[in-house]
Amino acid sequence: MLQFVFSSLVIFVLKIIGQQIGKAGFIFFPLVLSFFLLLLTCNLLSLTPFSLAITSHINIIAYLTFTINLAVFLKGFVNNQLDFLKLFVPSSPLLLLFLLIPIEIFSYAIRSLSMCIRLAANIIAGHTLVFIISSFLLNILKLKVFFFLFLFFLLLAIFLLEVGVSFLQAYVFVVLLCIYLNDSLNLSSH
Repeated sequence: MLQFVFSSLVIFVLKIIGQQIGKAGFIFFPLVLSFFLLLLTCNLLSLTPFSLAITSHINIIAYLTFTINLAVFLKGFVNNQLDFLKLFVPSSPLLLLFLLIPIEIFSYAIRSLSMCIRLAANIIAGHTLVFIISSFLLNILKLKVFFFLFLFFLLLAIFLLEVGVSFLQAYVFVVLLCIYLNDSLNLSSH
């Protein structure tokens, strides 16, 4: 069973790479799979009682995303040399370039922060919701109210939703990583 799950995840990541980057991206398969499994494992482990949600700590995820984006930028610069800087120069009238080039550089740099906040905020929101409902459930349990059964099933449904969110956040992170790798590898698509 475990072998089936792992092989399904491997095929899933291979499909993501194939869709987002193409054949040139398969060389990054170990990296992308490692990030996917790391984030998925951290997200799922954080759902166990009394555990630490590592992916909700913005400083850890920020360090990870800034490192990833720096490596992607350097890979693009090594692959394309000075042609890579054309990524920051959109086709527009000359007078607009003075405004558009800083905007393009800023939007490229903000990618790290976007990946970081997206992951951390979604994990924090889900864990907060589970905490609030479970705390309310424990207070109702003290009162021995019939409403307890409804809240228990609600908590179970939210917990299953959190399992889905854990998978979804790892997926989104890896898709964004592949999109950014595609920008660095296939400069001609801009």
